[in-house]
Amino acid sequence: MHGKARTGPSLWLLIPAVLPILLLSVIPLLQGMSLGFTDYRLGPREPQFTGLDNYQYMLTDYKFWSSFKTGAIWAVAVTAGEIILGLGLALLLNAGLPLQGLARVLILIPWAMPPVVKGLVWRMVYHPTVGLLNRTLIQLGLLETPINWLGDYTWTLPAAIVVGIWAGLPLASVMLLAALQTIPQELKEAAALDGANGWGQFWHVVLPLLVPVIVALSTIELIWNFNSFGLIYVLTEGGPGDTTRLPMLYAYEEGFRYGNLGYAAALGNVMVLAMLVLIYFYVRRSSREVA
Repeated sequence: MHGKARTGPSLWLLIPAVLPILLLSVIPLLQGMSLGFTDYRLGPREPQFTGLDNYQYMLTDYKFWSSFKTGAIWAVAVTAGEIILGLGLALLLNAGLPLQGLARVLILIPWAMPPVVKGLVWRMVYHPTVGLLNRTLIQLGLLETPINWLGDYTWTLPAAIVVGIWAGLPLASVMLLAALQTIPQELKEAAALDGANGWGQFWHVVLPLLVPVIVALSTIELIWNFNSFGLIYVLTEGGPGDTTRLPMLYAYEEGFRYGNLGYAAALGNVMVLAMLVLIYFYVRRSSREVA
């Protein structure tokens, strides 16, 4: 009885926390999702319910599938680069090198910079005539003529992926460094007594213990990278052509450049569904590990 009596007042205490989430996140999300089933366009005309028309059109929309493919390549490549390089950097930061504390602070600078600033900085680095990258490569004799890194169909996506890895590397490094510091030193010492060298200790002791963190980090980064917008918009605006047009950028163009808000909302709904599928498999895998 006493437990039930306290349940009512305790629920009221949740209102200050739940109400802002409901008003600022849940309700706008549901309203935006509902637009995906209408023909809503910018203008005075009232939107009409069209059911699954937007999704049927999406099945034959070349630009959508192209952006989805580009987004998948971008997300997988950037995430893989962040994890691999982040693990290497975390191992260095955990090795007791001189000025290690200062290095841990400096590595956070790219992560703390706004996406617009990151994009502008790298646009200057990649500038075809006065950019630092071309000038350095020419001085080293590795290039004879400058490359238009952000204007050449061959180089634009790889160049953008490098920027994406650079931008997300600090977070991956810090999370993996925190995981490394939780590994008991006794396990490494026991492996060393069994004859394992440094590589053997890493492969058989350290890496297996890092797998849960790597899986969680990969899932988070895949979601974030697939939904990237600000960095790639400032860097290339999706060009040249559609070589770097990510799904979020395509949805933005449809909604705010061409006024097709209904179709843009449908694109957003599909991307949310794709991310929910990814989250489902991650939660399912995590549940199995706990069990």
